Amino acid sequence: MIELTKLNGRSFVLNADLIQAIEITPDTVITLTNDTKYVVKESKEEIVKKIVDYKRKIFGDKEL
Repeated sequence: MIELTKLNGRSFVLNADLIQAIEITPDTVITLTNDTKYVVKESKEEIVKKIVDYKRKIFGDKEL
């Protein structure tokens, strides 16, 4: 799970395993595997870093 921020400033937690795509439109849009979309304040790079950090917590320092 990763913590993200909606454009209105409210934070929420998202299951990183459900992310299908991250687009810059210029806002950052996350599309989930069920086609739900979230527009967030974080950049694509920040989101990828959060996902990698989350996976490392789960699986250790093994190759991701």
